[in-house]
Amino acid sequence: MIATLPSSLIAAIPVAIAAGLISFLSPCVLPLVPGYLAFLGGSLGTNGARRTGRTLVGAIAFVLGFTLVFVSYGALFGQIGNTLRSDQRIISVVFGVLTIIMGMFFAGWLPSAWLTRERRIHYLPSATVIGAFLLGFFFGVGWSPCLGPTLSAILGIEVSSSGATALRGSILAFFYCFGLGIPFLVFAIAGEWASSASKWLRRHQRLIGVTGGVVLIVIGILEVTGVWNDFVIYLQDHLYVNLPL
Repeated sequence: MIATLPSSLIAAIPVAIAAGLISFLSPCVLPLVPGYLAFLGGSLGTNGARRTGRTLVGAIAFVLGFTLVFVSYGALFGQIGNTLRSDQRIISVVFGVLTIIMGMFFAGWLPSAWLTRERRIHYLPSATVIGAFLLGFFFGVGWSPCLGPTLSAILGIEVSSSGATALRGSILAFFYCFGLGIPFLVFAIAGEWASSASKWLRRHQRLIGVTGGVVLIVIGILEVTGVWNDFVIYLQDHLYVNLPL
């Protein structure tokens, strides 16, 4: 059965992808890239094209691992939104305020030591494709507190939207993982360029943090003022996308 893709989801998908990319560039994730590359490159390949192919498979398995975790979160948030749909406006304001505060933490304008804390998991999976999947799963679980600002902002949009469901929450979380996962895939197959790019990005983490924080603050303001809801209504009146849903 073909149904119209909800306007709130259409509006939120690009934001979710951007939030995932911001998460990758954050101090939570970017410093992990060298170790991630060492795990994949040192174990999953042999030589030449075969090595590149197996490394890419391992990277995909890693991304699927944390996608499983975050999509589960999305389903939970979507179900919460469905349960509390009668209080949509109140929820929108509450999550908007929280998103603004999280954006200030992310930008470094508020003390953020507690927010950027991760639960380190000291078990290192075996150096196989399955091990890469498990490493991605542990990354999703262990680094959730650190990724909380951007992930919560995106899932908050779903909770506060009309017609929120577990399925739509999962879809939004999937696109967040898409934005977070694509750089991991690129770095896995880019070789020496990836190392140089990683160093450049680490040198500019402050600017990246401020930019990401400002994005979150803007999202929060749009939610609090109701402009986001007005934008969704505009899309509903002018844009229809028919997809299986």
